[in-house]
Amino acid sequence: LSITSLTQNRVYEELFDSNSEAEMDHITLSRWCDVILVAPATANSISKFSYGNAEDLASTLILASDKKVILVPAMNIRMWMHQATQENVSKLLNYGYLCVGPEIGEMACGEYGKGKMSEPTKIIEFLNNFFSKQKEISKKNLKAIVTSGPTREYIDSVRYISNNSSGKQGYEIAQSLLKRGVETTLITGPTNLSDLKNLKLIKINTAEEMYEEAKKNLPADIAVCAAAVGDFKISKFQKNKIKKQDKINLELEKNRDILSYLSTHNSLRPKLVIGFAAETNNVIENAEAKISKKYCDWIIANDVSKSDIGFDSDFNEVSIIYKDKNKKNELISKRKKSEIAEEITKRILENFNT
Repeated sequence: LSITSLTQNRVYEELFDSNSEAEMDHITLSRWCDVILVAPATANSISKFSYGNAEDLASTLILASDKKVILVPAMNIRMWMHQATQENVSKLLNYGYLCVGPEIGEMACGEYGKGKMSEPTKIIEFLNNFFSKQKEISKKNLKAIVTSGPTREYIDSVRYISNNSSGKQGYEIAQSLLKRGVETTLITGPTNLSDLKNLKLIKINTAEEMYEEAKKNLPADIAVCAAAVGDFKISKFQKNKIKKQDKINLELEKNRDILSYLSTHNSLRPKLVIGFAAETNNVIENAEAKISKKYCDWIIANDVSKSDIGFDSDFNEVSIIYKDKNKKNELISKRKKSEIAEEITKRILENFNT
């Protein structure tokens, strides 16, 4: 009541409020806010968030939101240093959460050490810097093309050659770029993924269609070629269904290379061209060979022979190979594809801040 009186704003406390039966507060608030600030973030709250619990308004709101979460930890030094708390914080940082503090100082329990909540002035300074960076990205008016999903190379009117790509990684990268203020076009092959609000979405079937759409959407600052494009197409497409036979010979010809085209288009080449390499062996060696052959800036390589990552999985593990030999290759360890996308997006935007 006192906070409501001082701020002249409503304070939300209950997960289900009888005064607003028509709305679910955790959903309404998750859509309304620009960022979620948890201050103070107790050891208990941090534990709930890391395990995805949804047992009160705060934890449910965070689970229902796609906005950036900023934690301001505050607890006893031993609670902060406990292995469980450190693992929970590490997990949340990997999810893309941000952290302010804690500070070293005297705490309410009388002990001195790391665990003290950051001062309001420091929290406000952090928020100002956060939103300034967001505005800087928007001011740059960056434009990105992302390709994702499989392609279909038709044999006849009902049969085609394709692959197991779900399109999830490219979809998550497009979503992450969009959230960070980048005007994003997603060119996708056939998938079961839902459409994203404010995202320019172009649906295609064949590699040739994807090639043409990529050309049409130039110029762009960023190109992320995450699609699993068919290398070959049928030389002679049959309009009618081919009748069953004992044997059939299919003549194939190479599809046009979208990544190579974007990397070598001198007048309209994006400032940053990123390719993907889905490998089953010698992942790093093959990716390094590909970056030289395709003339792109980065290759993001993953091992699709592993059933728990890659095609049709919600998880991935990738290595980023850089053309610039002054930059060390990076491993992004196994995590959700949405988290992989956040890490890739962070590096993309850092590239435009230098």
